[in-house]
Amino acid sequence: MKNYVEKTQYVHQHGATPKGKILMVASSPAISTQTGWPIGFWAAELTHPLLVLQEAGYAIELASTEGGRIEMDTYSNPTDSSGYSANDIITLGYLQKPEFQQMLNHTLKLSSVQVNDYDALFLVGGQGPMYTFKGNTSLQNLLVAFYENNKPVAAVCHATTVLLEAKDSNGALLVKGKSWTGFANSEEDFADQAVGMKIQPYRIEEEAKKIADTTFKVAPAFTSFAIRDGLLITGQQQNSGAAAASLLIEALNN
Repeated sequence: MKNYVEKTQYVHQHGATPKGKILMVASSPAISTQTGWPIGFWAAELTHPLLVLQEAGYAIELASTEGGRIEMDTYSNPTDSSGYSANDIITLGYLQKPEFQQMLNHTLKLSSVQVNDYDALFLVGGQGPMYTFKGNTSLQNLLVAFYENNKPVAAVCHATTVLLEAKDSNGALLVKGKSWTGFANSEEDFADQAVGMKIQPYRIEEEAKKIADTTFKVAPAFTSFAIRDGLLITGQQQNSGAAAASLLIEALNN
């Protein structure tokens, strides 16, 4: 009688020719007009999907809204004195790598990106996107260009704010008729209560529910939750980046 379990899992052979190239886009540094805090990208929403994508054999290039050096949100830094992300050993590991520091120091400027150079797009969340992705027509157009060239696009957490505005070449919102997710009201409530103030100038879930013919879904607060609807992949929050990256790989392999 068989009394054991067998499992095989693909592990990237480091040094092998990359399967393809994926563009990740993060927020450039900004200041929250709501809190006065310096804000940027959420570390785990870059590092966790980065690990999944790299181990699957994809080369990664990192861009930002303005190019150059980017900064992580303080609470997302595992070495921050708050201890909020102290258990994020994936980010802690990346921070020890000189090539990762180079990546953060020298991001591509969004305006220099050519869609034909990449196989997929991954938008990194954090507090910054609520300001730097909001109203950013260049980013909206880039996302739509990937999508309409049959290249999968993914966005996690507050990066999904771009989907509130991005329209296809026919002038319809890209999320029309689609199911997607993003940072939930329950998670905004938790964050606001934790710091004793309203952190965000608006809420993605509230704005998404104003859109006709779209389905915005959320799982219990801070659950790993991601949705793939065709070429559109979305993750709810910082715990969903790896799941979103796995769905992106699935879309690339279909």
